[in-house]
Amino acid sequence: MGGSLVTLPAGARDKIRLAVTVNGEARDLLADPYKTLLEVLREDLGLTGTKHGCELGECGACAVLLDGELQLSCLVPAVECEGRQVTTVEGLKIGPELSPLQEAFADHGGSQCGYCTSGMLMAATWLLGRKPDPTRQEIQEALAGQLCRCTGYQQIYEAVESGARVLRGEKPLPPTLSTVVEGGGHG
Repeated sequence: MGGSLVTLPAGARDKIRLAVTVNGEARDLLADPYKTLLEVLREDLGLTGTKHGCELGECGACAVLLDGELQLSCLVPAVECEGRQVTTVEGLKIGPELSPLQEAFADHGGSQCGYCTSGMLMAATWLLGRKPDPTRQEIQEALAGQLCRCTGYQQIYEAVESGARVLRGEKPLPPTLSTVVEGGGHG
């Protein structure tokens, strides 16, 4: 375990001091010792792209990369993140521009209500970091822990395939007829 208890002025609770790198930026913060990584990201650091979903590790909306590995931040005690690297959906952007994968989700209607999108993007980023040219089956398996109630997954899989092509230096896939007919899937 990491983190160290810090004694605050009288009347204040003990907090844990955490030194963690979030989206490439070193952060030193004080957090309540009972908080999860999800709570610290959203409440203490203001990074609200990572979503509160089930808080039971079943929906995937809170997925982040922790030292490059896909993790459900609702299940990770913040104290265990001392000295570690965290990447959230906000960290996927390239400067002011969206990443190719984020662009593909927009182009292919891979997000409708948007609630699952950050978790889907993080799982897809994790997959493409290991397998730049995944099969449809590999994409389905990598995203199996991410639940979506809007898209039926077809547009999400297409978005991952298209984003992977761009990351490999190839042309993106054109949106399918269903994406165009449904108005891009943004609802």
